[in-house]
Amino acid sequence: MTLNKGWHLLTLNVTVKDGERALLTRNGQLVRVLAPGKHRLFDPLHELKAEVFDVVRSEFSAERYAVLKAARPDLAAELFEAVETGADEVAIVSLDGRPVHLLTPWQTRVYWKVATRIDVERVDVSGDPKVSARHLAKIERNRSAVTSETVVENHEAGLLYVEGRLVERLAPGRHAFWTVGRKIEVKRLDLRPQAVEITAQEMLTKDRIALRVTLTAFRRIVDPERTVATVPDVDAWLYRLVQFAIREAVASRTLDEVLSAKAALDAELRDYVRARVAESGVEVTELGVKDVILPGEIRELVNKVVEAERVAKANLIRRQEETAATRSLLNTARLMEENPLLLRLKELESLERLVEKVGRIDLHAGNGEGLDALLTRLVRLKAPESA
Repeated sequence: MTLNKGWHLLTLNVTVKDGERALLTRNGQLVRVLAPGKHRLFDPLHELKAEVFDVVRSEFSAERYAVLKAARPDLAAELFEAVETGADEVAIVSLDGRPVHLLTPWQTRVYWKVATRIDVERVDVSGDPKVSARHLAKIERNRSAVTSETVVENHEAGLLYVEGRLVERLAPGRHAFWTVGRKIEVKRLDLRPQAVEITAQEMLTKDRIALRVTLTAFRRIVDPERTVATVPDVDAWLYRLVQFAIREAVASRTLDEVLSAKAALDAELRDYVRARVAESGVEVTELGVKDVILPGEIRELVNKVVEAERVAKANLIRRQEETAATRSLLNTARLMEENPLLLRLKELESLERLVEKVGRIDLHAGNGEGLDALLTRLVRLKAPESA
């Protein structure tokens, strides 16, 4: 609101610009509305007062509108658009085609309409709680406490609860709801497989050995409605259930059975857990022992036993290899005994390997017979027969 006026002798001068209107009152009572222009009003007693208002996309006081409407209903209808909402109603007010205000229940706002087009769309929110896409686009910049919005991802299930009652399962996407006079809640559940790490507390085996077992479980929600109705916290519930299962399984086994029969232990745990989660809408796809943690002194004893077993196994293999080598050597000796030619070939093979490691060899033939006699006698297989 701006004032652009002045008194000159017996007159009141008022200038009203484009986009403005002036309310002229005499002693507090409305006389008329001044349009844009320059006004000179006869006021010798200084009883006139002019209030200038910006009327382009502007509001007017609801209290003053009520007084003006009671005194001059014709002017109130000509100048203003009053928007009032009921108990289960909201209103979207557009100024010159642009959504600007969202009125909540039991609210009144008054707008100048002499220079602005006022459009009002009323929405009854007592029935369907969903906000339509058209309405959501209009109120996006003016979100208030009367709406609630959520986005359901592709890998999620969204469950809509109205006043604590399950209404429907929402499809992936963006959803908005009217919260006027009701409680709206959307529970989102991740449908992807999830890993749950279970760290068991200290427990005793059948032979009274203390140990700790850590496990890993993979679960996924297959029936969201049933899961929400039966299980408050899926991971915490599964964690406790697996803890009870591993305690029972370890208590009925000795330490050797726990360490050696891991596959059987995993299968028993899976059967135990799956039988108890079948009615909860949760599927346990995998469950297995990750680590078995022993006390320090027990771990040292187990390591010594394992080391002794490995040494014994290595000695057994070595003895078996030595026996096989001796048997092979015996067979070779028998063949050489029965076949002198084979023995000679073995000698030449040994000589060949020896020569490969020697840089130079000097050979001398006795009695002056020369190289020919040396080569001839070198390959002789048996002594010449005496005459």
